[in-house]
Amino acid sequence: MSELSRQLDLIVRGAVEVIQRAELETKLARSLKENRPLRVKAGFDPTAPSLHVGSLLVMIALAHVQRCGHRPIAVVGGGTGLIGDPSGKTVERQLLSAEQLDVNIAGIRAQLERFLDFDSTTAPARLVNNGDWLTKLGAIAFMRDVGKHFSVNAMLAKESVKRRIEAEEGITFTEFSYSLLQAYDFLELFDRYHCTLQMGGSDQWGNIVAGCDLIRKVEGGKAHGLVLPLVTTSAGTKFGKTEAGTVWLDASRTSERDFYQFWFNTDDRDVIKYLKFFTWLSQEEIAALESVMLSDPAARSPQRRLAEEVTRAVHGDRAVLAVQQDAMLRFGGASTAESLQQVAPVASIARERFASGVSATELVMLAGLAKSKSDAFRLIEQGGVAINDVAVSDPRAKVSIEQALGNRFKVSKGKRSVAVVEIA
Repeated sequence: MSELSRQLDLIVRGAVEVIQRAELETKLARSLKENRPLRVKAGFDPTAPSLHVGSLLVMIALAHVQRCGHRPIAVVGGGTGLIGDPSGKTVERQLLSAEQLDVNIAGIRAQLERFLDFDSTTAPARLVNNGDWLTKLGAIAFMRDVGKHFSVNAMLAKESVKRRIEAEEGITFTEFSYSLLQAYDFLELFDRYHCTLQMGGSDQWGNIVAGCDLIRKVEGGKAHGLVLPLVTTSAGTKFGKTEAGTVWLDASRTSERDFYQFWFNTDDRDVIKYLKFFTWLSQEEIAALESVMLSDPAARSPQRRLAEEVTRAVHGDRAVLAVQQDAMLRFGGASTAESLQQVAPVASIARERFASGVSATELVMLAGLAKSKSDAFRLIEQGGVAINDVAVSDPRAKVSIEQALGNRFKVSKGKRSVAVVEIA
């Protein structure tokens, strides 16, 4: 495979459509020959201090761009976020304050840093806030210099606009003007950094095309777009939604265990597609996992690999190990001294403490399974606690050092919360 073919395979992996693909291939070939990396834009909506799994495909596509030696530009909508994109929406979103936007942008940058290298010496990523230029625009100048290039007829024909017009609430002029502002973003980045490629979800098709057209009309330049699919499930449910709600990248909103489980629960019909979209695995590795699935679907090998790879990318190796240890504790059968040695303890207790006696209540608190002594007391009384797989019903019961498995205790609260406490 040539270097150009390899780059195209990575950059357009999973792409629905590429705007002016032949010209983009020519530009990629020239960039390789002349060592002139492309600047590639993708936008992120700062309506919350965390992105969710629906943003992952664009994040990974930008990371592929950087791995190919090009320079990604992540645009956080500090300006457009004050308005809101009507694409895919049925009602106008609540407008954010400037203070809340700052908080949200800081959280998003931290998550982007898991995928993009902003300190690279060869192809550094760049994070920009479109509020830096959009909030300084004058209404008259914007309508004169930008608005004149857009046909209202064409804007009314956009599917996202038509749906809103037909709805009872209608669409405000604020949202109606969103596509002009996003097109202006592309023009601004073309002028500032010579950015010539924009990526986004398929619901952004019209906005991306508008940006390419604006660059052509104002600067006489050629720009391109790469549209990624809005991921769906074969079961017909919305990707990234569970009974518990949205699956976030922030562990305080979606725990690492629940995040891992979301990917592990992927339907057989979707798992190969998700491996292509959301992991760095080669096509050969994915094909091998598909063969394993066909021969032994009950083993769920592709799902396990998918969960490990995505959890590692978002939360790191430590999170994968913690989730695997948690699963071992909860589903690994009866605990032994050997099995508990493979699990990192959450706390330790001095051996000397056992001389005066350690209560079951204290052990539950040490394990972090109760917020207070009274909470631990109540949990034990209600029959929700086990120590080394043996149910405990008396909160005042003393735990002896002889009950330890090796030098550790497994403390369980129900079936879902388990921790290990070590004797120091």
